[in-house]
Amino acid sequence: MSMVQAILLKNGRIIDPANKLDKKGSLLVEKGRITAVFTARQKTGPLPKKLFSIDLQGKWVVPGLIDMHVHLREPGEEHKETIESGTLAAAAGGFTAVACMPNTIPVNDCQSVTRLILEKAASASARVYPVGAISKGSHGKILAEFGEMKQAGAVALTDDGKPVTDSQLLRRALEYASNHKMLVISHSEDSGLSRNGAMNEGFISTSMGLNGIPHIAEEIMVYRDLALADYTGCHLHLAHISTRESINLIRQAKKNGVPVSAETAPHYFTLTEEAVKGYNTNAKMNPPLRTPKDRAAIIKAIQDGTIDAIATDHAPHSVLEKDIEFDQAANGIIGLETAVPLTLALFRKGHIDASRLVQLLSSNPARILGVEGGSLGIGAEADIAVIDPELHFVLQEQDILSKGKNSPFIGARLQGKAVLTLCGGRITHNLLSP
Repeated sequence: MSMVQAILLKNGRIIDPANKLDKKGSLLVEKGRITAVFTARQKTGPLPKKLFSIDLQGKWVVPGLIDMHVHLREPGEEHKETIESGTLAAAAGGFTAVACMPNTIPVNDCQSVTRLILEKAASASARVYPVGAISKGSHGKILAEFGEMKQAGAVALTDDGKPVTDSQLLRRALEYASNHKMLVISHSEDSGLSRNGAMNEGFISTSMGLNGIPHIAEEIMVYRDLALADYTGCHLHLAHISTRESINLIRQAKKNGVPVSAETAPHYFTLTEEAVKGYNTNAKMNPPLRTPKDRAAIIKAIQDGTIDAIATDHAPHSVLEKDIEFDQAANGIIGLETAVPLTLALFRKGHIDASRLVQLLSSNPARILGVEGGSLGIGAEADIAVIDPELHFVLQEQDILSKGKNSPFIGARLQGKAVLTLCGGRITHNLLSP
């Protein structure tokens, strides 16, 4: 990792929807901040004498990507991931910031754990935004101390992985969080319906002899969550949406003015339940991979704005948790190093344009979380990703920087990759020739 006093990223395609910019040009970074943006027709002004210049030859220059749903596993499960390894993987994926979920050991439900995470992240390869637990221990019984966690540096609240089944508790959480100007993120799942399920309920689960998770397990709780957001008037964010009817409910709620935002993950618009065949535990997650109709609905929602953000739900596991019987294997896959090529596939197929891609992966997550970033404006921190949309590669296990290797895309031919990442002007990832 290195810091250069002045860097000129020249001859790139600058895509910055926050400033309504999509033009060829150059960008100047000095002392960790963006100090000038020159479009192709503009002459560059006076440049610093000591300048590190990089000719990007048309590659995309975008605001650093922000992943609002990541599991860094530290403290407590460092054999799966650490803040160091997770942020190295983030930088390799073009991410300059990640929001880490609270299901650590111990749970991040108090200021001391929040502070520990931030201390560990002080020299990390990406900014780390801790997300605190809604309830103490994420047990869904008593609210955690939101104010203390915010004071320590938490930016949002969730019991991710454990749905808040007590509607009164979630109502109070929304009201309490609103007073502290904190975002509540809901894992929408009726655990009574999903209990003991290992994949999407349907013909494939039956033919494989696996207990299924019905789509209504998500949709019933999405309906409940939307009703609470509407009743309280407090902003609620819905995590990892996976079904067609959930999309319909969110779309209608937005039309009715309900203060809600929603995310999905790349695997839900890329894969279907077919990927589970052969008992592939690297395709096991919660919510599970769904049907082709659900996948099509997710893509439509990304197009029309029903889905606000793409988050990876990066969930590293060791072989101890994955290389076992399917119904006993842990849920989750890694995603930081594959988000760019998988989302670029939507661009290449004409589902979204380049500006929308940057909104989904950068500017919208920044806005929803209420954190800095998502913009290449002059004076902004130099959190920048350079993407080569034409770069072809095969995802190989030995090339993955995350400690977790649990990806259904290992061995797949992918297109598009972050080739340079700057976080606060510091080069945290570089595949470009010197």
